[in-house]
Amino acid sequence: MNDYSQIKAQLDCLHIHFQLIEHPAVFTAEEADRYVADIPCMKTKSLFLTDKKKTTYYLVFVKDDQRLDMKKFAQTVGKKHLKFASDQSLLEKLGIESGSVSIFSLLNNETKDVQIYFEKSVVGRLPLTFHPNDNTKTMLLKPEDLFKFLKSIGFSYQIIEL
Repeated sequence: MNDYSQIKAQLDCLHIHFQLIEHPAVFTAEEADRYVADIPCMKTKSLFLTDKKKTTYYLVFVKDDQRLDMKKFAQTVGKKHLKFASDQSLLEKLGIESGSVSIFSLLNNETKDVQIYFEKSVVGRLPLTFHPNDNTKTMLLKPEDLFKFLKSIGFSYQIIEL
């Protein structure tokens, strides 16, 4: 698993600036939000989904207080049914455990077989919040820097309206 120091090194190489907030371990977006409550940012949650046959995986980013309409998202990606991926799939595909899903988990996806989607409302002028594969830290990055990072590790993404 890529830890914070490896993530920081990669971001430094790309000249990507970020803000780091350290806090006690958190296991939900709501818990993490308490530590960035006074900082202007887009609080996000990261959802890892799969299809019924576990052949396609999706990492979806929405506002932390937004409920994902699974049916609408499934239609958007051309699937009949989607579900949250199992803890085993999280470990196999992203090298992490439940509670630490993040954009930085993609560093552990060597096969590049996870599709990435951002709900349109999270991509704006405010920095977005993510864990650096460690639920005792929250990083804030500007969307353009986040997209630069994704490109640098070989991932594309789509911005969709849900």
